[in-house]
Amino acid sequence: MGRSDEAWRIVAVVALALSGVLAVDRYWLSQPRPATEPRAVAVRSDLAPDEQRASRLFQAAAPSVVAINAIRGGGLFDVDSAGSGSGFIWDEAGHVVTNNHVVEGATALTVVLDDGRSLAARIVGRAPWADLAVLRLERPPAGLRPIPVGTSADLVVGQTVFAIGNPFGLSRTLTTGIISALDRRLPTAAGRVVAGVIQTDAAINPGNSGGPLVDTAGRLIGVNTAIIAPSGAFAGVGFAIPVDTVNRIVPAIIRTGRAPLAGIGIAAVSEELAARAGIKGVVVQSVRPGSAAAEAGLAGLSERGELGDVIVAVGGKPVASVADLSLALEAVGIGNKARIKVVRNRVEREVEVIVQDIN
Repeated sequence: MGRSDEAWRIVAVVALALSGVLAVDRYWLSQPRPATEPRAVAVRSDLAPDEQRASRLFQAAAPSVVAINAIRGGGLFDVDSAGSGSGFIWDEAGHVVTNNHVVEGATALTVVLDDGRSLAARIVGRAPWADLAVLRLERPPAGLRPIPVGTSADLVVGQTVFAIGNPFGLSRTLTTGIISALDRRLPTAAGRVVAGVIQTDAAINPGNSGGPLVDTAGRLIGVNTAIIAPSGAFAGVGFAIPVDTVNRIVPAIIRTGRAPLAGIGIAAVSEELAARAGIKGVVVQSVRPGSAAAEAGLAGLSERGELGDVIVAVGGKPVASVADLSLALEAVGIGNKARIKVVRNRVEREVEVIVQDIN
């Protein structure tokens, strides 16, 4: 092979190498360039109508919602526990509504307003059987914004609702959902139940208790109170005390420091014991002297433990528990006469008993 052939080979190799380099350069030049500078902001359209509505609702309702911090303990170095919950401004005088379980046993209370101000508060009165409590700010500032009040009488399953509160201490939190069911019963203190309870799938978690459930007009329709959470986390089943119950109890507490509680003045044998004995109805254990039940001639257990009266119906409707009896008496109303069917010594009779305030 001559020198000319070798030269051509060298030229061919160099040309091939150059073509490879050019191909690699073309490949890299064709790849997207990395964004080493701030990206340009893409233009978007206006918020959708439902987004605008939710935003306006939050801006209007949030200033009425507060966070509540409750300290339980005897002194500076003897603090048993501290808890938090939610509440809302009821009036310009500085009354705040929340759940009873948020403040029960508290030795000191602070209320944090929407603007971040922390104010001392005291308990005006409580209604444990409805899980409601009313606080009052010690020094109410000017410009408080009471929450608009709606009604729970015309609610329907499927309508949109919003919950505002402080879940896990995260203030100013808005969640949304629908009314999943109506007329649920919520057990509370001393065997009582709250009727007409609202079930919702709006996310409610620890810290939401006592906060408002509002409709799309921003009106209070319930007080968020409880959840069913088998796993410990929200499972889509929350409950709120209906606003019509709230609007009946809260003004009474503000006026007198207490809320009327419908009853007739009896103490009942526990439902478990009655069931073990095979007795259906509310077994009267004792009758308060001077009560409406005493005036109607009802009797409890004798000194030897013999049965007295067993209440089996009110107004013609069967009652099987203290909760049933309580709801029936509330429906009759304090000051009105209730027709109560009782059984004593296997003999049925009907008596009229005036429903009274037993609180």
